[in-house]
Amino acid sequence: MTTAERPQTDTPTQLATPSDLSHDQTHPVAQAINPLVADAFALYLKTKNFHWHMSGPHFRDYHLLLDQQADQIFAITDPLAERVRKLSHATLHSIGQIAQLQRVKDNDAEFVKPQEMLAELMNDNKAMAANMRQAHKVCEDNMDVATASLLEVYIDEAERRTWFLFENTQG
Repeated sequence: MTTAERPQTDTPTQLATPSDLSHDQTHPVAQAINPLVADAFALYLKTKNFHWHMSGPHFRDYHLLLDQQADQIFAITDPLAERVRKLSHATLHSIGQIAQLQRVKDNDAEFVKPQEMLAELMNDNKAMAANMRQAHKVCEDNMDVATASLLEVYIDEAERRTWFLFENTQG
């Protein structure tokens, strides 16, 4: 590949993956997806935090629910990060970069009541679905159907997590 044929990218030449999409198309997608990867890591850890620190009469049900949800959230990190790489861009390198990009707020409280945990995670998952919809629009605007397709599944999963958390906060 000659220099003229190499795609314009923000990654080293050795990592510049060829694509039929231009840099002008892939760059905004990568800019929209990397914060979602950071959010997924942050939401995963928060969900595990609440899973580990769950208490009360519904301990077993909530503990298992949050463990299942954490696994589902973690499962989206690799496909999204790899999607950014397939588009010839750099993805996350560190916990510090996650902290810079994440929109999910940490919760370092010593104790959080179970219903407050569920409500907080419900709101985080709802916001995650909204952020994914915004990223989906970026993908559509830039003809990246592959990333848009991934997001469609992940939006549905986030909405399901929101629904389950909502139902467990009622009553």
